[in-house]
Order: sequence, then structure tokens, then C-alpha cells
Amino acid sequence: MQPSYRVGIDVGGTFTDLFLLEEHSGKTYSHKVSSTPSQPHLAPLNGLKELFEQVGISGHQVTFVGLGTTVATNALLEWKVAKTGLITTSGFRDLLEIARQKRPAVYDPFQQKPQVPVPRELRLEVNERMGHDGRVITSLSDADVVCAAEALRQAGAVSVAICFLNSYKNPGHERRAAEIIQSIWKEAHVVTSFDVMPEFREYERFVSTAINASLIPVTSSYFAKFSHAIAELGINVAPKVMSSSGGVFSPEMAGQRPIDTLFSGPSGGVSSAEFMGKLTGYEDLITFDMGGTSTEVCMIRRGKAQKTYQRTIKWYPIRVTSHDIHTIGAGGSSIARVDEGGLLNVGPESAGANPGPACYENGGDNVTVTDANVVLGRLNQHSLLDGALKINAARSHEVIALDIGQAKNTNLIAAANAVVSLAEANMAQALRVVSVERGIDPSGFTLIALGGAGPLHAASVAREVGMARVLIPKNAGVFCALGVLTKDIQQNLSQTILLQQSDPAIRPVMNSTFASMEEQARSNLDANYIDISSLYFERHADVRYCGQNHEITVAVPGGSIEDQSIELIRQNFHRAHEDQYGYRQSDSQIDIVTLRLDAIVPMLRPSLEQGHPDNTDAPCATGYRETVFDGESRSRCPVYHRKHLRPGHQLTGPAIIEQMDSTTIVPPGFQARVDPWLNLEITWERG
Repeated sequence: MQPSYRVGIDVGGTFTDLFLLEEHSGKTYSHKVSSTPSQPHLAPLNGLKELFEQVGISGHQVTFVGLGTTVATNALLEWKVAKTGLITTSGFRDLLEIARQKRPAVYDPFQQKPQVPVPRELRLEVNERMGHDGRVITSLSDADVVCAAEALRQAGAVSVAICFLNSYKNPGHERRAAEIIQSIWKEAHVVTSFDVMPEFREYERFVSTAINASLIPVTSSYFAKFSHAIAELGINVAPKVMSSSGGVFSPEMAGQRPIDTLFSGPSGGVSSAEFMGKLTGYEDLITFDMGGTSTEVCMIRRGKAQKTYQRTIKWYPIRVTSHDIHTIGAGGSSIARVDEGGLLNVGPESAGANPGPACYENGGDNVTVTDANVVLGRLNQHSLLDGALKINAARSHEVIALDIGQAKNTNLIAAANAVVSLAEANMAQALRVVSVERGIDPSGFTLIALGGAGPLHAASVAREVGMARVLIPKNAGVFCALGVLTKDIQQNLSQTILLQQSDPAIRPVMNSTFASMEEQARSNLDANYIDISSLYFERHADVRYCGQNHEITVAVPGGSIEDQSIELIRQNFHRAHEDQYGYRQSDSQIDIVTLRLDAIVPMLRPSLEQGHPDNTDAPCATGYRETVFDGESRSRCPVYHRKHLRPGHQLTGPAIIEQMDSTTIVPPGFQARVDPWLNLEITWERG
């Protein structure tokens, strides 16, 4: 009987990572190829062909394929989206322009307002009006809808977002408008705000719906091409797509709800970290995922990643269930330059995959963090990816000496050190954002380093924020791809009810709303050919004290909602409010604002292969390299290959550990040991 395999894929802005797991033995294989931004489905296809050839398997042996992707994110950031129209209630055409009173930089006279998701000429009004309680105040004008649809078609729109006032309470008018448009304009992608986000706060709902509509033509085409490419490889199972919240769902559903994939790639790293934390017993973690373009960090407490229900991307407030990931523009390809005032800046602009760092010799002539690490001897001077990516160290020396050294009137080593130090300071600040700024001491957490560049900087960044332990997974550089294999199929639903605790309607409304969402989840999952025999639900609610404007999400008990259920929700909220703000108002009534339902179908968790113990204290170095760690003095640093490390091995810094998908630095004063799962655990003694 031939062995079977599961495949995880993570498509990033610079590289596409692949992780292959043999189901029976737990043996793993990894591969890394350059991304193909112009045709993003090609990189996974090429990578799988190369990986299958290396391992000696065929597509029919694959039983699961999971994809994490930044395609929707990149399309939004680069504004490569479809021309989209918006139809709204009469009098609300300019809601996207008015936005909120809160501004990101109130005192900046040069601040540029973000691009409105739909230009004014493509925002059209129709006569209709729902009251705040869902009662029809003005009936929908079918004729107005027909006129608006024809105008948008003539203007060249390919997607239409329908966003009516108070539709979260009663979607009848939105659904009728969608029916009319689809009957006269069959090729249009039509999206209603109720189906995207049936929640109050019109601005956020309008923005989320408009962006979802504008991304559908991009993502639906991409996922269709990806599914076709998978089938061409002889793989007989339909692929799954990683969602922003850490679950997986079908490509068809992902194509129609692209906002649920905006944080798909980074979510894979968080899911992998949760999985590894349970294996190793380190369940209080902060992820440090540094790739070519950005660095993402996320806190995991007691084995569960923190969640959020609104993320901001390109200044747009996106209402979507997501891991609470903080992102900064700091990666291996982040560009370093001296500005007009003589200050050194690193990022957020990136050289990406093409042309990439100067040392890649692909036309890049900007200084990047990777070039600085090459100059300091921390990266291989000849090649990366086990020889697949050639490195020209002389080019790194040239661009740093010219762009940084001359501009700052300093020598080459000092210039490279400055680039790395500034990048690490920025990344340390990102860790403080998810810990110290939230009143949490990071010193008791383990920093788990992911991505191609994470292990290169993790020890220094951990020391900067006072974290005493770093965990480097065996396949750190492709660890996000493993995340797709560790999660369940999941759908996240929400519905605003906005009722006070004392309202007699609160129990029947909550019961009927949860029942409706459960039925919708069953229908959606079943329509995507998913076996729902093991489906279960987790309930939450957004709660606030009466009169407050912001909510906290707390757990809701299962079963029928009774008086004791409401009291339990109230006590959960008191505790959460005290944890977050330092006090509670025990006598205050609460508002239950929005109900949330996670529909979950459990998936088989991978069983990773453990390494064979080695009683020797340390392996033999494969070579030595002149490396700069502190100041400007070079030291003769031993270099090891990760494949030679076994459980029980110990290393004392300085040391460099190379592998196909990443490079790990153990600085002077640090120690490293290899655990049973071939992770590197790096520690240092705090003074």
C-alpha cells in the first residue's frame, strides 16, 4: 500500500512555501520557490511538481491540500481590484466619504485621506428605508434599482455592492434588489451587506461589503485556476483555503468571501504556533513571523490565539473574524535608505520577490535587510535555499557602502549594523504592541520564530523585550504552510440584535438568532460538499455596559438561552472588562449587541515525526565564517546544518544554523538545545 500525504501551501509576497506530511509516519518535507505575483497560481503548481519529484510521489497519493494566500491582500494593497458600483438608500450616497470623526493623524496637515472604495459617480441611491427595528418605512422602488443597475453597467462596473440602511435588522429590500439586478444583469457579481456583515455601524458595513465585492472577480478567478491546477497534478481531492480566523473552507466559498482571506497567510503561522505550543507544553507564546515583506506578531495565551472582529488594512476598517495579528513593514526584502534629513529608515517599502535584495542579482539595487545580514556574515555568502538561490555578496557590499555608508559618512560594517539594529528595534516595538501596551508582561512568554527571516533575528529581538526563551521549529521557514494542516473547517457568522439585559425579548431573540445562524452554517457547509456529521458550534457575544460605545466579546453558553444564561454572560463580561480596563461596574446593566457563531467541523491533526536522540553534546560544524555580532569586530563563528541536529544536541553561541528554508542565529551569550520534535530552544540568562 502506497503512503498517503497531506500538503500545506503558503503563498507570500516574496516566496511560496510548501509543506508535505506523510500521514502514517509523520515524516515531513519542505520546499520553497519564488512567488509569481502576476500569475499567483503558478508558484504553488511549480513548487508541488518540484516537491513531488524530490520525494518521489504522485498526485493521487495526496489526501489533503490546504492553501494560505495573500492574493486578496496584495490586490487590495495595490488596488488591483474590479470596478465596483454601490447602490444605497436615498440620502446615504456619501457615507463612504463622511466615514468616522476619528482620524488616524489628527494634527498632520499633510495627511492624505485613503482612497474611497467606490468613487462617487459609481455610488447610486434608490428609494427605500428600513427603521432601526426592521420595520419598512419606505418600500423599495424596483424601478430605481433597474435604473441604477443599468447606469452601473453602462459605466463599466463588474461588481455591485448593495448596502441599505438598517438592513442588518431586515434584509428584505437588499435581497429584492439583488434579485432584480441578477435577473437583468446576469454576469454581474452582486453582493448584499447582510450576507457579508449583518451588523450595525453602517460605515464599517458599507466598507467591508464594497471591498468584498471589488475583490470577488480577482479571487474567484484565482481560486478556480488553483483548483484546476491541483486537479491537473492528479490530486483527486478538492483543496481547502485558510481563513483569517484560522479555519479552512472551500475555494468556492473563499472566492465569494475574499475578505475572509485577507489575513489568510499570517493566520497559518499562528495556527502552526498553537499546534506546536500544545506539543511542547509552551502554551503562552508570541509569534514572530518575519518573511520577505513584513513581520507579523500575535499573542497566544493558554494555547489560544487572541481574536479580533475588526482589522484595518490600507486605512479601511474591515469587519471580519481574524487572529489578532499586528503587522509591520519589516522583512528580509525591506528597503533601507537615508532620507533627506539624514535619518536612516528601514521599510515599509519592500523589494519583494522581483527584483528582491541586491545580492539576488535580479536587478535590485536597493539596500535591504538581507543585504545587511550578508555583509555581517550572518547569511551564507554564496547561496540560500540549499544552493537553489545564488548570492552575490559583493553586490551587498557595494550598495550598502554607496547608499548608507557614504550618506552617513561611516564604514561598511557600521552601516550594515545600523540597518539590522533599526529593523530589530522596529520588530521589538511590534512585540510590545501586543504585550506591554496591553498590560501584559512578555517575559513569561516564549517567542516562536517563523518565516524565512524570523530565526535570523529572533534571539536579539527576544533579548530586547526581555523574553528568555525562543523556539525555532524544525521547518521554521515554511511553518505557515504547516498551519493549514492543523486547523478545522470553520465558518464564522454574526448578527446584531442590540438588546438590553432587562428587555423581555432578549431570550427568545437570542434563541431564534442562534438557531437561524446554525441552520445557515449547515446549509453553507453542506452546499460546499463538506461532511458535517461532526459539526459543532461555539457561541460568543459582543457585550457592553449600557451607554458604552465599544464592546468586548465573551463566551455564551450552549443550549437554550435562559435567565441564568444571561447572568453567566454578564459575569463573563465583568471579568473581561476588569482584565482589559482594570475595573468593573458590578451593578450596571449590560447590552448584548452582536451574537457570533463559529461553526466547526473537526479535521485530523497531523502527528509529527520525532527525531532520534543523540547523546553527544554537540554536532560537528560544517564550516566556519567570519561574522559580526556586536560592534565592528569579526569573530570566527561555527556553521551547522540543521539536518545534522538531533534531540539532545546542545550549542553555545555564537553559532549559525543553516537549513533550506531559513537561517538561525545563536548570538554570543545564548545557548541552544534540540527538543524531541527537532525544534531549537534558545535561551539566555537575564542579568
